[in-house]
Amino acid sequence: MEWGGEYSLDSSNLDCLLDVLPTEPEFQQILSDLDEKIKKNSSSIDQCLKDLQAEVNEICPDEILQSTADCLQWLNNCSFSSLRPCPTNHGELMEFLRTLQSLLKNEQNQEEMILHFLLDLSSQCGVSFPCTPSGTSFELTSSLHAVEDDSTMDVKSLWDDVRLHLRRFLVNRLQSQEETATNALQQQMEFKTQCMQQLLFLYPESEVLVKYQNMQKKVVRDLIQNCILSSCGETNFDKVVHGYQSSIPTLCTMIKEDLYLLCATVDPSSSLTFVNETYLVTITEEITVLLERLCELQFKENALHIVKANKISKKHRGTVHAVASQEYPQKGRNFCLTLYQLKCLSQLIKLFLLMEEKIEEVPAEILLVPSFTERNKNAQGVLKKASGELLIGESRANETSVLPEQLLQVEEPILLNFGWRNAFKDLSSSVAHCITIAIEDFSTKILQHEQKEEFSAASYAMSLVNNQQMWESCRAVQQEEQPKRIAKFCSDIMEELDTLLPLALACRDDSLQEIRANFVEACSKVATAVLARLEEKSKDVPSKAPLQDLCAALSTAIYVSQHFTAYSNLMRETSKKPLSLMPVQQYQELISVLQFQVTNYCIRVCATSILQDAESHHWDDYKAFYEGERCSFSIQMWHYFCCALHHDLWTILPPKTAQEILTDVLEESLSMLSSRYCQACPCYKRTPQIRIDIAAILMSTEDMLWSVCSSVKEFLNPHEERDLKIYKIHGHCNSLLSVLAILTSPLKNLYQTFLDNSDEHLPQDFSEVFYHPLHWLFCIPASCSSLLKTPSAREMAAQGQLKLLLSQPYCNLNLLLETLLHHDCLLVKILLRSSRNEVLNRHEQSSLLEQNNNKEPTLIETIFTVLSYCTLSPKSLGIAFETYMEKEQLWNCLYEMTVSSCGESEPEVIRCLKLTLINSVKGIVKQIISLMHSWEATENYGTYQHKQIVPESLLKTVPKDWNYTPREMKRKESGKCFTRLAAQAVSIVISKLPTVIACLPPPIKYFFFLAERKMSRNFAELKKAGLLVWNLIVIICRIFEDGNTAELLTGATLDRWSKEKLSLIHVCLESIMGKQKSGPKQVIQKVIQSIEQQRPNWIESQLLKAIKLSTDCASATVGATLEEGDIGFTEQKINMMVLDICHKPGGSEYLRQIYHIIQLNEEYLKKQLSCENSSEDDVTSSKCLPLTLKGREEQPDFNPFQVYRESCAKVFNQSTITEWNWDWSKLLPSYLGMDQMTFRMLLAHRWEMKEGADLEDEEKVMVGHLKNVYLTQSTPTSEEKEEQLP
Repeated sequence: MEWGGEYSLDSSNLDCLLDVLPTEPEFQQILSDLDEKIKKNSSSIDQCLKDLQAEVNEICPDEILQSTADCLQWLNNCSFSSLRPCPTNHGELMEFLRTLQSLLKNEQNQEEMILHFLLDLSSQCGVSFPCTPSGTSFELTSSLHAVEDDSTMDVKSLWDDVRLHLRRFLVNRLQSQEETATNALQQQMEFKTQCMQQLLFLYPESEVLVKYQNMQKKVVRDLIQNCILSSCGETNFDKVVHGYQSSIPTLCTMIKEDLYLLCATVDPSSSLTFVNETYLVTITEEITVLLERLCELQFKENALHIVKANKISKKHRGTVHAVASQEYPQKGRNFCLTLYQLKCLSQLIKLFLLMEEKIEEVPAEILLVPSFTERNKNAQGVLKKASGELLIGESRANETSVLPEQLLQVEEPILLNFGWRNAFKDLSSSVAHCITIAIEDFSTKILQHEQKEEFSAASYAMSLVNNQQMWESCRAVQQEEQPKRIAKFCSDIMEELDTLLPLALACRDDSLQEIRANFVEACSKVATAVLARLEEKSKDVPSKAPLQDLCAALSTAIYVSQHFTAYSNLMRETSKKPLSLMPVQQYQELISVLQFQVTNYCIRVCATSILQDAESHHWDDYKAFYEGERCSFSIQMWHYFCCALHHDLWTILPPKTAQEILTDVLEESLSMLSSRYCQACPCYKRTPQIRIDIAAILMSTEDMLWSVCSSVKEFLNPHEERDLKIYKIHGHCNSLLSVLAILTSPLKNLYQTFLDNSDEHLPQDFSEVFYHPLHWLFCIPASCSSLLKTPSAREMAAQGQLKLLLSQPYCNLNLLLETLLHHDCLLVKILLRSSRNEVLNRHEQSSLLEQNNNKEPTLIETIFTVLSYCTLSPKSLGIAFETYMEKEQLWNCLYEMTVSSCGESEPEVIRCLKLTLINSVKGIVKQIISLMHSWEATENYGTYQHKQIVPESLLKTVPKDWNYTPREMKRKESGKCFTRLAAQAVSIVISKLPTVIACLPPPIKYFFFLAERKMSRNFAELKKAGLLVWNLIVIICRIFEDGNTAELLTGATLDRWSKEKLSLIHVCLESIMGKQKSGPKQVIQKVIQSIEQQRPNWIESQLLKAIKLSTDCASATVGATLEEGDIGFTEQKINMMVLDICHKPGGSEYLRQIYHIIQLNEEYLKKQLSCENSSEDDVTSSKCLPLTLKGREEQPDFNPFQVYRESCAKVFNQSTITEWNWDWSKLLPSYLGMDQMTFRMLLAHRWEMKEGADLEDEEKVMVGHLKNVYLTQSTPTSEEKEEQLP
């Protein structure tokens, strides 16, 4: 049956996987596309069955099939065992086999040609060569030829000699491939698969698998032994670990290759059985032998130590042998292992655990990649009758004889079984005994060493180490909960425990349980000892140790708790039995106590020491405090204390815990300050001091507020139930501001505000502002109000967003993404503008080759990748790069992407876009190449597989009954089918375009939509086709045009014929898009006409559908953005985008890289944001900014002088504070809604209200009126207390 027909124009191979979750219209398009393909494939199958029915009715008059159902029934009942053999002339057969034998013995390098020739005979003529086991009696199983019984042995001996020679050739090729293994994985698999299929053509499956299994077993044993014996000296634990560390990656690769190989030739169960017996059992046997040898050496070494010890003792020499002989049966095979040997065993077990994990993933990975081996399944088992009917081989035909009731019997599936744990059973008792001793020994030594250092050290401060690299099992702990610095002694202990942990993780429910139990028991003892040590450390604060030690003890307790929790979780995964570490609960209690102790200590220090300032707070003193030009000492010391506490918390504790403690301390200290200043009754000279003090407190609080708030919402709109502490901080600050307003405002302004407005209604806007938590921030001159917008807008300016981000104790990914997207990606635009200097500098310093070899992603690539992942913010990518593209004049590069070469230097944005589009069409390219290989294997099998030509002498000996057509004639006939092949390939490309566009990330689609809007009239033809669709087809054309690019992209190997056909397909696609300057060739016209005849206007409709998908998505993006307005992104949307980015390749690392770049350029970015209204040429720095983080910088120690200098500039600039121009006309009316009792109390504390105050006549009149209205009234009732001022 020829390749072709209407059913060949559609493909059912769906390799285009969804990289992103599409929107509703795109999802509907994908579903409708799948539905359409299912319907068309159904009609194709129906058409194929009808054609088969017609051929069967024509060839077999006895078998008249009335319908397609009869055709399926006929195929189901067909069996090769019932086919009658067609006799072949004995002389011709003998001559043919002798010629083959002569060629193999007398000529060199004829094996490959003969193998392909025999396969060609089997495929074209239906000749089934005997595939009996070697050494068995000869029985011809060919359905199309037979020989007389008396000559069976002659034919058998000749055929056995031929296939033995071919088998040696194939085995040598497989072995040489194992030794070199220089090609890519897919090329190796193609080569080995071809060899295996040829072996299966010559010998039965069971024999081939046994031969190949023995060969692979020898490779595995040699690999392990060579790796272990490569180093000189006796075998020891260290060499075994090093050997397996070197060999396990190679073994995993071999297992993966053989699974791919066998799935292409045998059934999955046989493949898994092969891997079990060849690799897993062999590896287990090898490690068992090695461990037995090591145990024997260790046992002899221990026995020698016992003998030496007894000789040294004062016992009689005659009793030494008796003692040793008595102890031997009691100890059995138990012996002592050192800590180093236990670590080696643990490292070895860790290697096996990783190998086990990788091997378990391999079968699932292979099941997810079916297209890799599909095209290799055509060579074996394809038979053809003389009349030309395609049949399935014996292995498939025999499946039809299974009875229906047998189908109901479910067999237990074969799974991979790696029994490496059995090799450690003899060691289990010794390891279990020694692990307890080793853990107790090194933990005791470390604790003693720490205590000795403490007594000998000059300072009592705890020795700390950074916890930058978390242990891999603790990666599940969020970054905001990871401690930053911990006690060194605890880090040393946990490092040792981490090394021994695999010994416990290796245990399953029924094996090696004693090791796990002893490890857990030892860990519990160590945890208890560390807990006691931390409690001792915490009690030394503050009498012997500084506050920093208390923070370190808290951080260390959190670290240990997280570690043991991770231990417990890992052990539960490998055991059904419940496992609990009792110290974890004790650590949770200690953490709560220590956190309370840190907070309480700081609050008590503020209350009893720092804020106790008799000189500064002598409010009745008629002498001004430093002439009213500075704030109180206590307020300045309180600020320094908060800064020092901020430094310690930020550098030691987990970010979340640090923010909680600082928030508590800030709230409690503000509560005390608010209470004290509400009760102050200053004299005339001390009133300015009240104003300066409160202004300094509010400025200091504002500076701290950025650190304690973890989100914009928490900062701008704190809720009493959700953010109670932050809400209280704002409440205390508003109370302090009310004290400042009522107590220190000029009497005239106060009188005018509260008496002149006594008969008016309360202004609505003043009431709203007064009750807003952020009211105090907008009332302080020179505060952060410039970084915020109005309280009702609930939005932060770009400078405020940046300050909030960099004030966090860690890289807050949600806040980072929100900052990047804020204000139309303003910060990103500044970074891109600055990166122009980086690009220029890079081009000057390094060559293009060095740039290509540099794997470190650039800033532009990082930003592009992150924004392209933001599917919920499709416009961000286009908005961020729009100005950059215009400045660099890159839009034309995007339109001319067709002429840019991959080897040339091109802008990074264009390169990133091109890589995105190439990845999106990779599935189409793979499918086209797979189609070509399948077409070649089915229609032209044996024609182009080898370069050698079959000798004429061999062609003459082919039996005439076989009707073999020579290869050259077949080449000419096969050329007629190219039109169908090209038509099918072009149809696949055109049909896949809508699905590819639907699966593209929305930011990429909007970027091309934006590019189309900026397209000039010179590109009218391109604009009509759609820029995105145009570039996708152009990229496919470029890949097909250059066969090397196709090979590099897919990993496939293409011969010259395949590359030529791909080039012709590329010309067809260019002709469809109207890119050809001259008229299309006749062959191209035939291809396009073939598609149009079967589907009129189908190509045009598919292109229109693809264009509509790209433009509709972009239009929907614009509409959705207009509806959202400028409200910004919700926390939920930001969180969803961050999760999506972190699940993409390199997403979280890209975000952290951008964060570090922002950290390095904080001052520059602040300056640029403050000048955002200026032209870009004015604000762009001429120098090359540090945009790469060369290394993690250590946190500097707290420097009080630096804090003093910064405070003088920002918070305690007294000259600035005293010169503040308070706008009392706006500030005082906001307190018209103030509680009546509070206002009366503050009013009574003013110095003018005191008896005997020195007042002018006008002031006396105003004071008298205020007293009459507010202070001399009768005591109000409880209901009147609730009323507000008129």
